[in-house]
Amino acid sequence: MQDRVVGVSLGDGFTLAVTDAGAVFSFGYNFFGALGHGSQESEVLPRRIEALAQTGRRFVAVAAGDYHALALTDEGEVYGWGHMDANGHWKELCTPQRLAALAGGRVKLVNARGRSSCAVTENGELYTWGAAFNNLQLGHEVGGYHRMPKRVEALRHVKVATAAICDTHTLVADKDGLVWGFGMRAALNLGDVNPPRRTAFSQPTPIPTLRVRTPP
Repeated sequence: MQDRVVGVSLGDGFTLAVTDAGAVFSFGYNFFGALGHGSQESEVLPRRIEALAQTGRRFVAVAAGDYHALALTDEGEVYGWGHMDANGHWKELCTPQRLAALAGGRVKLVNARGRSSCAVTENGELYTWGAAFNNLQLGHEVGGYHRMPKRVEALRHVKVATAAICDTHTLVADKDGLVWGFGMRAALNLGDVNPPRRTAFSQPTPIPTLRVRTPP
């Protein structure tokens, strides 16, 4: 009997898939080693990522950015590989390695887009990392590169239930469905009649037009 695919994520020219048996497959273009097979050779057909299989872990979710990837285990561990901007390590990796910076908490969600990544722990903590440039979408006061996962301090009073990130802005929601956003102001639908001159901000701000149903 073949395994069933239970999750997919699309990067820039490549695809990740995770099965109900906990295996991770990838295929497509292999820029910066984003396929995780230990080389930069592209793959036409889905190929199991053996480095993840050898960990003995069961994987439950995957997330792909432009040129990097993340995989989450059922024990809340996160593995990253690909371009160093947002793979959670200090260097480009063609083979997945566990993110040591997240080892202190059990992660329940990972998300990645562009050159940005985020993780939410079971305790409701939000961690972000990647290339912020001028958009401040990582939620840290200083822009630029944050290649290692770092907690968003401004959300310490919020128990985050879910989050989505990209290279321009980030949205988070708590267990009651209240939504906050930070990053590029024009992408956040804040209802500004006379928007301020500042085009981006790192301070999480409530979005009055949004309320979502979050997972238990």
